[in-house]
Amino acid sequence: MSTYPPASVTFVRGEGTQLWDDEDKRYLDFLGGLAVVALGHAHPVVADAICEQARTLVHVSNLFGTVPGRQVAAALDRLLGGGGQVFFSNSGAEANEAAIKLARRWGGYGKFGVVSAYGSFHGRTLATLHATGQPEKHEAFQPMPEGFRHVAWADLDALEGAIDPTVAAVLLEPVQGEGGVNMADAAYFQGVRRLCDERGLLLMFDEVQTGLGRTGRWFGHQHYGVQPDVVTMAKALGNGMPIGACWARAEVAAAFSPGDHATTYGVQPLATAAARAVLAVMEAEDAPGRATRAGAKLTEGLLALDAVTSVRGLGLLLAAELDGRDARAVAADALAAGLVVNGVTPTALRFAPPLLVSDDEIDEALTILEGVLS
Repeated sequence: MSTYPPASVTFVRGEGTQLWDDEDKRYLDFLGGLAVVALGHAHPVVADAICEQARTLVHVSNLFGTVPGRQVAAALDRLLGGGGQVFFSNSGAEANEAAIKLARRWGGYGKFGVVSAYGSFHGRTLATLHATGQPEKHEAFQPMPEGFRHVAWADLDALEGAIDPTVAAVLLEPVQGEGGVNMADAAYFQGVRRLCDERGLLLMFDEVQTGLGRTGRWFGHQHYGVQPDVVTMAKALGNGMPIGACWARAEVAAAFSPGDHATTYGVQPLATAAARAVLAVMEAEDAPGRATRAGAKLTEGLLALDAVTSVRGLGLLLAAELDGRDARAVAADALAAGLVVNGVTPTALRFAPPLLVSDDEIDEALTILEGVLS
């Protein structure tokens, strides 16, 4: 169906940060499948784990237990500080659906509202689309589900003004990814935490794009010294294998009873075996540290380009603001020159390469981009 423009390139093979198209042209992937292939394309450890699991056990349904899911849940809980439980899904949107349903179940009758920020992106299902703070995306699908309201990003007073007795939770991204790699400071997030505590609300972080090392910490909210009640993730968790997860503090997760929520393929052994391998490699490679160092080098190189006026973001989730040029046109020219990036706003390019990107690959990407911009 015509939900995307016609593809300008057809990729057939990948290795690490490199891609090849159907004409055997080589590219550097500095978009990472929209921050998904955090370990790079066709990582051998992950590929072997998928192959082994495919020959062992692919699916039995959630009526029965499997081994990889428990191990991945325990690893995620440890990386989030412990004391929580996990629901596995197939995508980030479904992880956010689980969070929204959990907030309603936890809030009880009459306390169902979710407040999110303008510029946010939380998914494409009807509920997560309405949670997304981009009203232009809502119009074609009216009427939208009730229970969602939006406030200005990084404005604590606006958030406080939107809270009434019907609100159950606040849903925020630590860095707004699809909205343009938009930042807020620690004081804002700490203020949101205090406000949620005062009003008896859940603080839910959408870490679908920022989670699992991308920003230089295991999770983006960890930059701000804030403890959430609910965290959602996906993208990097499977390195391309479809999997998402919703983590919640145990006392919040207890609001769900058997039958309240479910999914056929959640905690499927093939996906969780991939995630188990991904997390093992990430920890062995110190993925957050790699993202911090590579992000600093990429930022420095981008700022040295005449056409780049500023760079924002954390770790390897970056946006380079251009000097008024059309970012989408620049991204198209970069693709023709062998570099994959995208225009995240009309005037800014987004960079989300694999966390294991090398210094030489960063230098090569900067050289390509310099040529395109000049």
